[in-house]
Amino acid sequence: MRFLLPLALLMALLTQPAGAADDAGAAQSVIRAQEQAFARDDGAAAYAQAAPEIQAMFPSADIFMTMVKSGYPPVYRHRSFEFGPSQVENGTIAQRVQIIDAEGEAWEALYTLQTQPDGSLKITGCSLLKAGQAV
Repeated sequence: MRFLLPLALLMALLTQPAGAADDAGAAQSVIRAQEQAFARDDGAAAYAQAAPEIQAMFPSADIFMTMVKSGYPPVYRHRSFEFGPSQVENGTIAQRVQIIDAEGEAWEALYTLQTQPDGSLKITGCSLLKAGQAV
C-alpha cells in the first residue's frame, strides 16, 4: 500500500550534505499546501501536489484521499506538523516532518519530492514511522 522509496535509501539521502535553503523552502511549501488541503478535505488540491507516478497508482482524488485516510491517518489529521531537516541528493529532496497525531502520539514522516518536467515540485513519496521505532 505504501508508495515510497525504500527507507534505507531515504536515510542515505538524509546523510548527504544539506541542499540549498530555497530547495527546502520550495519543498516545505508543497508539503504545507497538501497538509492544508487535507485539513480542508480538499481532495483535488491535495492530489495536485502528488507526482504523476503517485497519481497513476491512485487515479482519482477520491481514491487518493481514501488511501491517505486509511494508510496515513497522522498525516491526514494531526495536532501538530513541524518541519525538520531536509537534504537534496541527485534531484530528490528529502524532508523530515515531526507530527503529533490526533491522539497525541508522535510520528516522523519523511517526504520525497522531485522537480517535474514542467518545473513544478511534486511529492513522490511519504514514509511514516511512529516516533521511537527502529529503522
